[in-house]
Amino acid sequence: MKFILGKKKEMSQIFTEEGLAIPVTIIEAGPVTVIELKDHNGKKAVQVGYGVKKEKRVTKAERGRTKDMGNFAHFKEFVLGEGQTFEVGTVLDAGVFALGDVVTVSATSKGKGFQGVVKRHGFAGGPRTHGQKHSEREPGSIGGGGRAGGRVAKGMRMAGRMGGDRITVKSLKVVHIDADKKLLYVKGAIPGRRGTVVEIKG
Repeated sequence: MKFILGKKKEMSQIFTEEGLAIPVTIIEAGPVTVIELKDHNGKKAVQVGYGVKKEKRVTKAERGRTKDMGNFAHFKEFVLGEGQTFEVGTVLDAGVFALGDVVTVSATSKGKGFQGVVKRHGFAGGPRTHGQKHSEREPGSIGGGGRAGGRVAKGMRMAGRMGGDRITVKSLKVVHIDADKKLLYVKGAIPGRRGTVVEIKG
């Protein structure tokens, strides 16, 4: 299994030899350092460190775990494939992937704050005419009339905090690799704002 941590840079597009425009997300992939080998009930895994943290913010526990390999800002475990092995101190970068690889990307989506039902759940809202005054983006009835015993049922779609969720997008294709700049060009969109740390597995 291939894996790495990276940082979302921006969206762009690249053109094929046939002149087709492909929408891509540019990810600054790695470098990540293997800092620990683990075994979970027979499943081998590695813990990697990514990014740089200020010296004054590194705890003694983190310093003891990473030894002299660096002050990492992010840590993540990846389960290894059958027969896959790594050594502590191994550094991985965008070169672990190849053109055409199909990858799965996970990241935290953009936080959108407190939103109403029209934006959060796609409700249509009320009519714009026929006597309506302030109900254009209101949710409408949420209970009563004997439904669920006259109470508000669990899971009722209502206004609330939106975004900031862990989102996983599967079956994205690596269409270009810039090894010198450590950039991966992945076809399609991935969650998060610019600068969001993403996990890439293939």
